[in-house]
Amino acid sequence: MSYRLAIFDFDGTLADSFPFFISVFNQIADRHGFRHVGPDEAQALRHHDTRAIMRHVGMPAWKLPLASRSFIGLMRENAARIPLFEGIGDALHALDREGVRLAIVSSNSEQNVRTVLGPVLSSLFGHYECGMSVFGKASRLRKVVKRAAVPEEHALYVGDQAMDADAARKAGIAFGAVSWGYAPIEALRRARPDREFGSPPELLHIAGLIPSRTPPV
Repeated sequence: MSYRLAIFDFDGTLADSFPFFISVFNQIADRHGFRHVGPDEAQALRHHDTRAIMRHVGMPAWKLPLASRSFIGLMRENAARIPLFEGIGDALHALDREGVRLAIVSSNSEQNVRTVLGPVLSSLFGHYECGMSVFGKASRLRKVVKRAAVPEEHALYVGDQAMDADAARKAGIAFGAVSWGYAPIEALRRARPDREFGSPPELLHIAGLIPSRTPPV
């Protein structure tokens, strides 16, 4: 099945921001009073969902918006250090040429998203919904689908974390899991994605340009 609307998460899906996130995590922890995480520990925590990670570092839910704002601010100051994953630009251009409508729903700021994408790729996206809580994406997904006037069954949210899958399900749309993001694909498979993408060129599955990969049962 091909999709008419592809909605993308940003961090870990389009942008390779995990190394930067790890480099500033302990700085944010000091600022907001939760526990440091070492490099090896950070890799292990990728197998856990966001709530479990928050419990592990001792971050209460009320601190999450504060920590998120700190990360967004630091990223704004260092946007030139954040690359896109190799092949993302080519895949987005190909989807656009095939008439797939593109949108972004991200907890990061629209300014950061546009800066990292650059003006050419930014112009390919018809809808931006940014800056919400990581747990508040479902309502933004519904908003994008409504604005795009695309039936829910023809919309796909592409992300790299289990909470992205949860948001897609709450919004009534399909979820596509990427294997190159924050969470390893083994962890994402537990969320039962509708599609699985092993590399950025496989995003062309969205338009039906190459055979789709069915996630293992």
